Amino acid sequence: MNATCPVLAGAHVRLEPLAREHVAGLTTAAARDPAPYVWSYIPQGLAHMAAYVEDALAARAAGTAFPLATVRLADGAVIGSSRFFDVERWTWPAGHREARREGLDACEIGYTWLAADAIRTAANAEAKLLMLTHAFESWGVRRVCFHTDVRNERSRAALARIGARFEGVLRAHRLASDLTARDSARYSILAAEWPGVKARLRERLAPAA
Repeated sequence: MNATCPVLAGAHVRLEPLAREHVAGLTTAAARDPAPYVWSYIPQGLAHMAAYVEDALAARAAGTAFPLATVRLADGAVIGSSRFFDVERWTWPAGHREARREGLDACEIGYTWLAADAIRTAANAEAKLLMLTHAFESWGVRRVCFHTDVRNERSRAALARIGARFEGVLRAHRLASDLTARDSARYSILAAEWPGVKARLRERLAPAA
C-alpha cells in the first residue's frame, strides 16, 4: 500500500501525523473535563496517553492506520486526535486499470475526540472536512465508514447531520468505555454522496469563517 497522509490544514485546525511530541498536549486536552467522554475511551494521565500514542504509532507502522493530532491554529494547542483506520486496498485482477491506481478503496474514520472546550466549535466540522476530502479526493476511496456506540445519541446525530447514511447496528461489536460489549451504530458515506456531504460541512463552517 502506497497511500500516505500529510499534514491537513484548514482555517481553524491543522491535522498533523501523530507523534510522541503530542503526548503532553493530548494529556492536557483530555484532562480539561472528562465528562464528555462517556462513550469513548480517552486516556487520562501522561503514562496512559503515552501508551495510547504508542499503540497508534504501531498501527501506522503496520500500514493499518493513519493517526492524527488536532492542533488549534488560534493558539497552537493540541486539542484532540482522530485517525483513518481499517484502510483497505482491494485486490484487483492484474491488468485491471484499478490495479495500477495508487490510493485506497475504503477506510474508516474514528478514535475521534476533542478537548471539552473544543466540542461544538468549528474544529470538529473542519477536521471532518479535511479528513473526508483527503479520503475521497486524494486516496480516491469508494466509501468511508464510521462506528459509534449505539447509545451515543450526540455522535449519531452529528453523523446524520452531515449526510452519513445509517446502515444498521452491529451487535456486541467492540469493547465499550464501560468495559461492556457495545452495540455499534454503523454509518457510511459513498463517493457519489461526497459532494453533498462536502457542501453541508462547508455550510456549517461558513458562519465561523
